[in-house]
Amino acid sequence: MTVFKIDGYVIVSADGMLADTSHVMPETLKFEGDKQFFTAALDSAELIVHGRHSEEGQPNSPHRKRIILTRKVAGTAHDPSNPKATLWNPAGASFEAACDHAGIHSGTIAIIGGPNVFDMFLDRYDTFWLSEAPKVRLPGGEPVFLGVPRLTPRQILAQHGLKPGESQILDETNGVTVTPWRRAEGPQSLANFGIGALDVVGRLDGLGHSAAPRDHE
Repeated sequence: MTVFKIDGYVIVSADGMLADTSHVMPETLKFEGDKQFFTAALDSAELIVHGRHSEEGQPNSPHRKRIILTRKVAGTAHDPSNPKATLWNPAGASFEAACDHAGIHSGTIAIIGGPNVFDMFLDRYDTFWLSEAPKVRLPGGEPVFLGVPRLTPRQILAQHGLKPGESQILDETNGVTVTPWRRAEGPQSLANFGIGALDVVGRLDGLGHSAAPRDHE
């Protein structure tokens, strides 16, 4: 049985946005402490999952194995532009099949956006690392989850069975913190990984357009 630890990572503004109205992560949402935390997390992950325009854009990015969501392929395929990447259409293949195509069968998977991708895994996260910048507001920006701003990111995580742990300070001057939202159960089995592929496939063209790269370089 394939078992993974599935973790999500994002930094959001006080109003729950991960990007501005242009679908770009603004400089006001970039902090050195968060950069260091995020980079270390991705360096320790076996696999990264994101939409077509959500690559993290870090120096180590070319060395990381990743799955990129797209409907340009029928199921899974090699990315001709990146030997470390697997292209995955959830309407044509299971997530387990995508992981198998990527050559990953255990360990930590890091989900890094955009909103549609974050939503897909809401019932599967073992931990969702929510970084928050309380002094930044992005009115009309791109929300981390599709239910924001009607609900806060915290309310959505709680609705899906995650509970907050102790927050860490990433930037004391700006009040930036990261809080682990954890599920009581252990690491997830992918044997019956129900992510609502048919519900998601219609939105694949937008995967990543709504998720700016969490690039702090």
